[in-house]
Amino acid sequence: MTDVTTIYDRLTELTKRSLVAARDVAASLGHDFIGTEHLLLGLAQTAGTASEVLRAHGIELGQLRAETVHQLAADGAPAPQGQAAKDALSALGIDVAAIQRRADETFGPGAFQYPRPAYSLRAKQVLQVSLRQAVELGQQRIDTEHLLLGVLAESEGGGVRVLSALGADVEALRRSVLERMESAA
Repeated sequence: MTDVTTIYDRLTELTKRSLVAARDVAASLGHDFIGTEHLLLGLAQTAGTASEVLRAHGIELGQLRAETVHQLAADGAPAPQGQAAKDALSALGIDVAAIQRRADETFGPGAFQYPRPAYSLRAKQVLQVSLRQAVELGQQRIDTEHLLLGVLAESEGGGVRVLSALGADVEALRRSVLERMESAA
């Protein structure tokens, strides 16, 4: 298994932004995990080849978000908003809500998110596949297109299920990504 630090060091700034966007969307939905569907949403709302390919195939951010919410609700994915962690801190006498209010007053609304969602096993696998895709294509950095290829390769993941529910042809998306990468080389 590839070290996560090794992967992080190879990410482009755009890819890092898409991962932050994925984390933020997971948190905004109350999820304590970042799944492949969250990665897809992060890619869709970040500039780059991945979002361009998605839009070229008629996949829009609003559709993705609505279908992600629908799929996760249908799967019974909990949205605990970190309640277990907040309860544990509360038992120690730490008031997370008070910290939240103070951070919002000091740094602006939404500056403090606790707990931060963790990557699911499938999302970690997507990152590893993204690294392999970049290496196989002779590239040193993992860009948004590699991350999208990783999401598309995780056929059992929520990202592919969301795309399929929207009528997207996953193989056609993959071909489009590879064609764009080829033409850019």
